[in-house]
Amino acid sequence: MLEAPIRLISPRPQRAGCPLFVFLPGMDGSGQLLRTQLSGLSQRFDIRCLALSTQNNWSWRKLVERVVDLIDQTGHHRHRTPVYLCGESFGGCLALQVAVHAPQIFDRLILVNPASSFRRLPWMRFGAALSPWLPAPLHSLGQFGIVPFLIAANRVAGEDREALWQAMSAVPPQTASWRLELLNQFDVGRLPIESIEQPVLLIAGKADSLLPSADEAQRLAKRLPRAQVLLLPHSGHACLLEAQVNLYELMQAADFLPAPRSRR
Repeated sequence: MLEAPIRLISPRPQRAGCPLFVFLPGMDGSGQLLRTQLSGLSQRFDIRCLALSTQNNWSWRKLVERVVDLIDQTGHHRHRTPVYLCGESFGGCLALQVAVHAPQIFDRLILVNPASSFRRLPWMRFGAALSPWLPAPLHSLGQFGIVPFLIAANRVAGEDREALWQAMSAVPPQTASWRLELLNQFDVGRLPIESIEQPVLLIAGKADSLLPSADEAQRLAKRLPRAQVLLLPHSGHACLLEAQVNLYELMQAADFLPAPRSRR
């Protein structure tokens, strides 16, 4: 059976009646790197992770429309169950577009080191332009070389570093090049994010060596009507893999959790 181009996977048993937490992943597109956050989030949420086929080369528009369809198919918002949309890095750009395109399907938005600054960085744009022309061995070497920029190594356990490397290695060169090109196309300045009326939580690592995430979070917050910013002083780009970062506790500290279900 052929793998679906795009789907929502359940990393934990589904929890009917609980608020829905939809995670849109970074460049790996696997949905597997939320692993260290699952035990906390599963206390309150029914969790889904977006998984993109490595053969997927859809445009932003098609990705956005299909994500909206997948969330709609869960039925949560029709049953007035809160829907939380969380995008990390590449997934943050996708989440912003979903939020603008279909504000009716979600209640709260979380952005973790969104890659919305990508096209403003000349060296990133050069890398995106060069990527399609690299032979596979050089592309793999480039993937390995970028790992130190993705994580603060002393804050990520060995097994989680290995999971990151495996997720990156599973992305073929042509797929990685296409996703880089999507980031190159994404212009948050042209996206009317001022129309997003739902509460937004922006989480950014001040030690991000890949992107200026802390500055970008502040920049986005000025345009989002109901945004709050949490800066993590020692965290890198892939901060959700860090042992010291607990997304559930960060949401709790920001008063961003759904109200407990009433007992009847």
